[in-house]
Amino acid sequence: MKKTIALLALLAAFPPLSTDMYLAAIPHLVQTWQQPLAVVNLTRIVFFVTYCGCLLIYGPLSDRFGRRPPLLVGLALYIVSSFLCAMATGVEHLIIARTLQGAGAAAASAIAFAICKDLFAGALRQRIFLQLGVIVAAAPMIAPVIGGWIIESFSWRWVFVLQAAMALIAATGVFRMTESLQEAGRENLMMVFRGYLRLARNRQFFSLTLILACLGIPFFAFIAISSDIYITDLGYSERQYGYFFAANASAFLLAPLAFGRLARRVSLVTLLTISYSGVLLSSLVMTSALIPQPFGLAGPMWFLTFFFAFGRPPGNNLILEQVDKDAGSASSFMVFTFFITGACSMWFISLDWQNPTRLLGILGMASAAITLLGWLMINTFSKLRMPE
Repeated sequence: MKKTIALLALLAAFPPLSTDMYLAAIPHLVQTWQQPLAVVNLTRIVFFVTYCGCLLIYGPLSDRFGRRPPLLVGLALYIVSSFLCAMATGVEHLIIARTLQGAGAAAASAIAFAICKDLFAGALRQRIFLQLGVIVAAAPMIAPVIGGWIIESFSWRWVFVLQAAMALIAATGVFRMTESLQEAGRENLMMVFRGYLRLARNRQFFSLTLILACLGIPFFAFIAISSDIYITDLGYSERQYGYFFAANASAFLLAPLAFGRLARRVSLVTLLTISYSGVLLSSLVMTSALIPQPFGLAGPMWFLTFFFAFGRPPGNNLILEQVDKDAGSASSFMVFTFFITGACSMWFISLDWQNPTRLLGILGMASAAITLLGWLMINTFSKLRMPE
């Protein structure tokens, strides 16, 4: 089981590993290629857009043909596109390569959750999700530090070479893995994709997916603008920025551990309410100018990340608990909604704003308020299926 969890963690960590590792290079690319930040940030935005679109394809394919074949195809595409990123000679070239890289990374994220649902059930799956949350938390902690060291010592291009090596390790694990889907679908592909229509009629699944996706808006906005704030505005080096980002990401490691302890004696409904309320209060603090920089951003953002990560894994498990079939499609749509919302926030925060830190707080307050209100309404007017 440990090897399976480690492989699932690596697959689920593809998005942070694909973005956080080269964050420190963004200001350098802005200067080197003489392009506005909004243009260079397209290398991140197109990754998530393509990633999101392909999520909707890989999930149904995995329901029809099994988990391993589409996963291996996606990982192969990721490896090739990573080398294309490393050879980019301009922002246009990098944007195209990152588009392909996003298409490959989507297979890892979409199918990892489906494999988890295949192998585990109920409360055990929630514990596995928490374990994955702890392991995956290491990715955004380590990735920017390693990326900053590589960029300062060698070149940003080697970041993508390392990503290709990471995908090769994952592909080897998938190749040796036993197929987790016991019975592949027998419907034709058109009927398989109709699984999304069945999911749309599942009110509990659909509403939970939409309102919980909103909570990631400030986190993705932070990913998009943090390097520009710390490096360009505050004057820190790429390596120092990596330390700031890793410190923030430590919240991802601590939050699932805290949830695991409290879940033994506090109900899931209460814990998720605490999570969404915590994001709201942290965002409120960020909008004030009482704390000097860099702590005015680093402090509230750490707590925002903590409360976000506190409720994210059990929230994912609760969403999938509402589904009896079409697990691949459900997993794909859940991750798609989360990341397409995040891509929109990354584009929005990349525009020329005078006070991006305050804007981060405003985005956090708005998104957390929507999530908290929606969560309270669902619990009042709907009967959710809770993990046993």
